[in-house]
Amino acid sequence: MNSLRNRVQLIGKLGADPEIKALEGKKRLARFSIATNESYKNAKGEKITETQWHNIIAWDKNADLVEKFLEKGKDVAIEGKLINRNYVDKDGIKKYIIEIQMNEMVLLGKN
Repeated sequence: MNSLRNRVQLIGKLGADPEIKALEGKKRLARFSIATNESYKNAKGEKITETQWHNIIAWDKNADLVEKFLEKGKDVAIEGKLINRNYVDKDGIKKYIIEIQMNEMVLLGKN
């Protein structure tokens, strides 16, 4: 059950091409965001679609896969864990960031 404690699975569409960075010591980082949509009918019977954006990071071999296979508009399923971090900006205001650290991905469709 420990593997279920911090686990996220999402299916979504990339909003932009991934950003790939080479870091010290041959480490590589990929950053991208995916949109997930949920639809429902309101009280008037109208279909409403809500979009949520999720920030994803991938390290090393996963970053290589992201660079090779993902681009804006692609549908992808990802599995990973939530990462919470914070920092103080130049104005002294504490900022909070929630990201999903990708462990696995599956390309969907023929995009």
